[in-house]
Amino acid sequence: MASSSRRYPSDLTDEQWSLIEPLLPAIRAAGRPEKHPRREIVNAVLYVVRTGCAWRQLPTDFPPWETVYWHFARWVDGGSLQRVHDRLRDRVRDASGRDPMASAGVVDAQSVRAADTVATQSRGYDAGKKVNGRKRHIVVDTLGLLLVIMVTAANVQDRDGGKRLLGRLRFAMPSVALIWADGGYAGRLADFARRTLRVTVDIVRKSPANEPSRCCPAAGWSSEPSPGSPDAADSPGTTSEPSNTPKRWSSGP
Repeated sequence: MASSSRRYPSDLTDEQWSLIEPLLPAIRAAGRPEKHPRREIVNAVLYVVRTGCAWRQLPTDFPPWETVYWHFARWVDGGSLQRVHDRLRDRVRDASGRDPMASAGVVDAQSVRAADTVATQSRGYDAGKKVNGRKRHIVVDTLGLLLVIMVTAANVQDRDGGKRLLGRLRFAMPSVALIWADGGYAGRLADFARRTLRVTVDIVRKSPANEPSRCCPAAGWSSEPSPGSPDAADSPGTTSEPSNTPKRWSSGP
């Protein structure tokens, strides 16, 4: 049994560990008990994620880095970490009065510089952002919780990466029917999503300089229908006003 004392800010609390412990399968060799508690393994993984250190630079009061990485790799390959993430996201949505199955999301991409150790085959140059590295493509729900993520070379266009990303979203969260996006996703991506995935992509106008950026139409975001959407022929743009009427969780995105 691992100690409940926290040595590092990234260590799990007792309450946090109780939520994820049932979702992480124990790994035993020839029926013998685990040599290192799973909680300590998870704390070590969280330390690497939070600090960005190399596996070999784990502090010595954690289990050996080879053991930590071995468990981490198997939890990733077996889908255990994905199940932990999805379960926690569902709990947050439910606590916020939302259906765990999201019906709407926001797509975006960001190019980041890659370290010198990143192989040239997996990096590229984003001429628009002047970044040599990788690009992360993500879809989040209207609470900002991650639905799906994909990493490519930075030279992959948003609309091209978005096409693959929305394809993954169809398997990860098939309930999503509406995606908000900026102008980089207009055109072919919107047509592909509507025709192939039955998902509407709404292209959002940039807010004027004197107005704060808002996250979604439910909160008063200004948007325009994407080309080919049912609303495109009726109006050049729509503005959703926030409502003071409470909504049932089953009808919210």
